[in-house]
Amino acid sequence: QVQLVESGGGSVQAGGSLRLSCAASGVVFRFNAMGWYRQAPGKEREMIASLASGGAMSYAESVKGRFTISRDDDKTTVYLQMNSLKPEDTAVYYCTADGTRADTGAPSFAIWGQGTQVTVFS
Repeated sequence: QVQLVESGGGSVQAGGSLRLSCAASGVVFRFNAMGWYRQAPGKEREMIASLASGGAMSYAESVKGRFTISRDDDKTTVYLQMNSLKPEDTAVYYCTADGTRADTGAPSFAIWGQGTQVTVFS
């Protein structure tokens, strides 16, 4: 089973930037639709950015203008560039995707990573 791995989380001062990455572990997996979610302590998981297979992007109002979702040309890595970070952005960030294994052509839907912690301090 394909598993996604997020990286790039950490602690940053308010106003700073981080870039998260997400790719499959152990296999080449080409993304179709993909998204980034986050979950803060005591809150529900929320979608913050998505990128459809055709290239359409959408963002939660809380991050619009500050965060940017993108993917590499091979469609094997998805990124979340986070600028002007605020303490309220503190959460565990998850990527999720639909896609296809490059070696077998087998599709996978709604697979998730384990998450990466982002902490923004004032």
